[in-house]
Amino acid sequence: MRWVTATPGRRGALLLGAAPLVVLALGYVIAAAARHADNPADKILPLPGAMLAAMSDLVLEQDRLSGQYLFWADTLASLGRLAAGLGIATLSALLVGLVLGALPRVRATLGPLVTAIAVIPPIALLPILFITFGLGETAKVALIVIGIAPFMIRDLAGHIGALPREQVVKALTLGANSWGVVLRVALPQALPRLFEALRLSLGPAWVFLISAEAIAADVGLGYRIFLVRRYLAMDVIIPYVAWIALLAVAMDFALTRSSRRLFGWAHLDAR
Repeated sequence: MRWVTATPGRRGALLLGAAPLVVLALGYVIAAAARHADNPADKILPLPGAMLAAMSDLVLEQDRLSGQYLFWADTLASLGRLAAGLGIATLSALLVGLVLGALPRVRATLGPLVTAIAVIPPIALLPILFITFGLGETAKVALIVIGIAPFMIRDLAGHIGALPREQVVKALTLGANSWGVVLRVALPQALPRLFEALRLSLGPAWVFLISAEAIAADVGLGYRIFLVRRYLAMDVIIPYVAWIALLAVAMDFALTRSSRRLFGWAHLDAR
């Protein structure tokens, strides 16, 4: 048996994947206990009990001023912004990437523009977005769209442009026109790639969302993290970060399962 050919089964893969998480959690508990043994008032590495107590107030008790359950209000606000940004970016990537990849003249005309937009750091555009759209929801959603849509467009266009030329020739031979090739040849093969591009964009999308909420928001996961940081409230920050990671993993898992279920033919090599 060689390392490069040894493939674990499903149970083995789960155990191997869980092992680093268990080691990380155990290492944190040991380090936190050591710090609290030296300084019981330490705030940098709160013990699990302290985090549970701090989060119970946010999760289970209504805020006296707003009447909301802050944790759930933050989660719903962030997920709403993220869903809007991802939805617009995905639709834009599908429409623009499909046309760019399938039509060489359009790719030659608009490809450089998409590339130029893609290399601009989206965070640098945040002041412009706030000035243009104000401090409301539009600017936050726009940052997510601008941050991930160009990457998704380029990825999708490159994938479609790399499709075997024989497929296009055969479709034209059978009587299809240019738009028939786009819809019947390029589109079905673009959809699995679109799911993959969306999965790879989840991390950057969360970064742009948290950045926007940290600067201009009154509710949201990013807003709460940057609000309590001034009090060194690591007992809130760490659970919030862990919750964001859990949401991102759940979204990634859902996209992977959906892609395999909808486009099983595109994942035959991975089985």
